[in-house]
Amino acid sequence: MNKSFLVVSVLLAGTFATAAPLNSNGRAVIPASAQQIICVDYRAMHNSPTAMELKARVLPESLKEVESSLKDMGINPDKDVDQLTFVSFRTQKNGLRSFGIAQGQLNMKQVLAGYKKRKVTGTKYLTSMLYPVSSGIQMTFLDENTILFGEPISVKDGLAAQNGDTPNVSNSSELIDEITSSESEPVWSVLDTIGTQTMLRSALGDAAKLADYDTVKKRVGASRYTLDFTRGVDFNLNVTTSDSMTAGTLATLIKAGMMYRKMGASPVEKNAINDMAVDSDSNSLRIHYKSDDSQFQALLHSDLFAAVSR
Repeated sequence: MNKSFLVVSVLLAGTFATAAPLNSNGRAVIPASAQQIICVDYRAMHNSPTAMELKARVLPESLKEVESSLKDMGINPDKDVDQLTFVSFRTQKNGLRSFGIAQGQLNMKQVLAGYKKRKVTGTKYLTSMLYPVSSGIQMTFLDENTILFGEPISVKDGLAAQNGDTPNVSNSSELIDEITSSESEPVWSVLDTIGTQTMLRSALGDAAKLADYDTVKKRVGASRYTLDFTRGVDFNLNVTTSDSMTAGTLATLIKAGMMYRKMGASPVEKNAINDMAVDSDSNSLRIHYKSDDSQFQALLHSDLFAAVSR
């Protein structure tokens, strides 16, 4: 992913998908070592033709498997799910694991009755019952309307955080501040320092090779972005840095990257880059992009978008 900053950032929301405030049970299972949390208002997405076209064009196998897994549980994602949250987090050996959280009208009694009818029994872990969903995927109810699901080891990591055996996200002031600032939006994501550095390097492409970037990246903190399809497409990214000079330098690098990408870009792609506003405010880098539905749908069909979404 190294062509357009806008498309890269939007695709980060599409690599999994899910939004609005997390309930307390959902938040409790998120490890303090979370690298990225992505939250999507599933109903709002389905009410937007533009959002659905974006989903159709970038839908990865992982999201297809998630929707299939929910159906295997007896849950209709289009009708029963209000919100999906995906969490990627680091392990003690610096590997990455992930799990999903589904919230909505999930009808725990009906789902568990389905397991009983199929004579499928759960296994106990701590105070929770784990049930198989599909090959390599397990799920457990956090409450009547909230499900935690993923690979067994990832689900157990979440339950360990909930149980207090390992720190959960409430112990990370860096992430909690970003969550509080973004969770009222239809689609939001927060990244810790390492996640932000990875995202910026990917978004900058060749501009990341500039000497200034190696200096700047050490002073980059957490970040958040939001995406709203209510009236066209409204995208906002905020990156926290150590000081105003770093934020200003990073803004300059982003602008240089945008100018580089305009070379050889199509008219649609150039318009998208021109519509991005990049500036800094105190110790924050800010990027804003807004377009109407037709402009964004044209971008979805561009060669640039096709190259990024492969």
